[in-house]
Amino acid sequence: MSATALLDNSRYEQACDQAIAMCDGNLRSTIKALIMANEYLEAELEELQAAISAGCIPETSRSKMRSKSSAA
Repeated sequence: MSATALLDNSRYEQACDQAIAMCDGNLRSTIKALIMANEYLEAELEELQAAISAGCIPETSRSKMRSKSSAA
């Protein structure tokens, strides 16, 4: 196994430990919280995709565009 793979695995192990600790060691609650977070992110992604399809630019992109144009 490469050093990069070991570092990635360590990062995931730490993230798992942190998530479990945030749920007081309750694995079922941890899984439930992760599913809920994933559903929230999926809904947010769908909203952003719909906005982009409609020709809207997300606010964060507008801010980046403004800062680039003012720097020029």
